Amino acid sequence: MQVATEAPPVEIPVTEWSLEMLDRRDLQPSPLPSGEMTFSLSMLPSPDLNRAFYATVGSRVCWTDRFSWTYEDWDKWVNRPELSTWIAMAEGTVAGFFELEAQPDGDTEVHLVGLVPAFVGKGFGGYLVEQAVRRAWQRGQLWAEGFGPTRRVWLRTSTLDHPNAKANYLRRGFKVAEEESFLRNVPDPRIAPWPLPGDPRTARLVQDED
Repeated sequence: MQVATEAPPVEIPVTEWSLEMLDRRDLQPSPLPSGEMTFSLSMLPSPDLNRAFYATVGSRVCWTDRFSWTYEDWDKWVNRPELSTWIAMAEGTVAGFFELEAQPDGDTEVHLVGLVPAFVGKGFGGYLVEQAVRRAWQRGQLWAEGFGPTRRVWLRTSTLDHPNAKANYLRRGFKVAEEESFLRNVPDPRIAPWPLPGDPRTARLVQDED
């Protein structure tokens, strides 16, 4: 078996956009996907689940911001009442996910939304974004009880995301609020660190001493 060799970071020119939707009536429905897609709210926060989605969905594009997160970082991220993780299922398996965060003043951010590789290019992406936005507007009802209603849905995307990501968001009714271009050092996404809560070797050393 050939093992991937990690390359050093590469400086890449990046353009980043902040996109927003100020009225739920601006949401444009997507064509229905080629197969049924269902959505479930993760009721038990799991750092393992979210980090697995992040690596699986993002490493084939260039999601690398969370590569340095420890298990404790992931645990703090998911164990917050203002954050919800939604799991998309299709054809009897996990197809994708999205994270929503209730923020002050009625802002709701779509932090991450994406498909696992097996479902990319099969017509599921637009519907996934549509359903993420519908649930973002249902803050305080389906999720984030007590945080009040959503007044604005927003997200960030960039040229490091999937090539069709921005166009997909614009088709769903988002508008560009801000744009910024800069140079960025991007780590090698082929090897996604997989932080653990502790060193699994420790228990084996203890067993050997008994």
